[in-house]
Amino acid sequence: MPAQATNLTPFSQTRDGLRLAVRLQPGARKTAIGGLVARADGGVALKAWVTAVPEAGKANAALIALLAKTWRLPKGAFGIASGHGDRDKTLLIAGDPAPLKARLEAWLRDREDGGRR
Repeated sequence: MPAQATNLTPFSQTRDGLRLAVRLQPGARKTAIGGLVARADGGVALKAWVTAVPEAGKANAALIALLAKTWRLPKGAFGIASGHGDRDKTLLIAGDPAPLKARLEAWLRDREDGGRR
């Protein structure tokens, strides 16, 4: 079943923000955010590509820069909770959890709709 056909989300609320599941492809030809991809645990992750290589934290820094720019959030709001050296990552995004989740899920829905909203 395609990820967009479900109500699954890569975001989950924490006390001080959100957790975000990401599947990162470093060393790609482009830097971009894709759609949702299924994870082995039955959840979904946000697919992202960065041109940066996966050494010395360069790909992680490029991912954070991409998300911060796309969502107009400060880079300092992002942290890598797990997966520093792995393609499957969990990021923490600091902020007021409920409005932040609503805003980012609206961005995701709009993206899945092809910007037709």
